[in-house]
Amino acid sequence: MAQFVRNLVEKAPTLVNAAVTYSKPRLATFWHYAKVELIPPTPAEIPTAIQSLKKIVTSAQTGSFKQLTVKQALLNGLVATEVWMWFYIGEIIGKRGIVGYNV
Repeated sequence: MAQFVRNLVEKAPTLVNAAVTYSKPRLATFWHYAKVELIPPTPAEIPTAIQSLKKIVTSAQTGSFKQLTVKQALLNGLVATEVWMWFYIGEIIGKRGIVGYNV
């Protein structure tokens, strides 16, 4: 046991340096995208979002969504699925557990 601890103490600085070297570029990339993608909308962007929502409602009422290409429909479905999943992730975090969900 003492030999194990001694080896661990000797190798700890090397392991920490390797972890830091590995993590720095990945964390830089994460922070770059986090600063752009994870900010809340500005007051100037809210009217644009409202117009987009009105466009979606109009599309549903007039049936123009039927003119979408397969690629556009697939992308719309993926975005809707992502929003739906984030809703459930928020629910699970809020309940502090996955109990009660049919997964």
